[in-house]
Amino acid sequence: MPDWSRIAIQTFGAVIALFLMTKVMGKRQVSHLSFFEYITGITIGNLAAYISLETEWYLGLVSMVVWALVSLGIEFAQLKSKKARDLIDGKPRVLIKEGKILEDNMKKERITTDELLQQLRKKNIFRAADVEFAVMEANGDINVLLQKKHQPLTAYHLGVQVGPEQEPQAVIMDGKIMDEPLATRGLSRDWLMTELEKAGVSADNVVLGQVDTYGQLYVDLFDDQIKVAEPQVKAVLLAQLKKCAADIEMFGLSTKDQSAKSMYEDCWIKLERVIDDVTPYLHR
Repeated sequence: MPDWSRIAIQTFGAVIALFLMTKVMGKRQVSHLSFFEYITGITIGNLAAYISLETEWYLGLVSMVVWALVSLGIEFAQLKSKKARDLIDGKPRVLIKEGKILEDNMKKERITTDELLQQLRKKNIFRAADVEFAVMEANGDINVLLQKKHQPLTAYHLGVQVGPEQEPQAVIMDGKIMDEPLATRGLSRDWLMTELEKAGVSADNVVLGQVDTYGQLYVDLFDDQIKVAEPQVKAVLLAQLKKCAADIEMFGLSTKDQSAKSMYEDCWIKLERVIDDVTPYLHR
């Protein structure tokens, strides 16, 4: 067999073997790698190159399989044992506590003050004194908890109730209507076409169309020159509720019948309470 054909076949086999082993070892090999997984990835890649070129290619394949089995064994041990996780990946370490930088812990992690400040700036934190805790995780990430007085205000802090948020569903992608996400939200193609008509666009001109928690359709078009108005379903509903409340109040003021006046006033008070309750949801 000519050398070029032998190398082509061995390379193809190495690619298939590398792909299969990567699938077996799981997604962590691609996302957050531990120190050992990083070494394993480099080594298996080198072994795949060896298989592609060497005459005794099966020796490289045996070595690759051993590395994969060792990596799987270590991951299994980490799943079963906290001590194994601490030994292989290491433990999280506190770098800042109550605004005070812990220099001894920084030395243990071999991180400089400049590097720490750089990581803080990535999280929009420019003063170490504002930090309650900063922890270096086993994978090298630094997670930060700001002091309570420096944390951003949320609806919870303000005592405002907000509705639950559901995952937006992509109902149009690259000009194609996606029936499954529509069905997931209990919607139909007829509803989608009606919403597109309101926006004045066609489905084939939509790069991405998403339906949010409240059933509002947001679209991004291939033609960026066309401006699409933001959905106003919630604003319209809130305005209608306020108009109804104003009409009921006016009816109550205009009638001379005391029983009718009392009924209108009672309905107006109840509707105002409803408006107060739903306003946080409709302002999201």
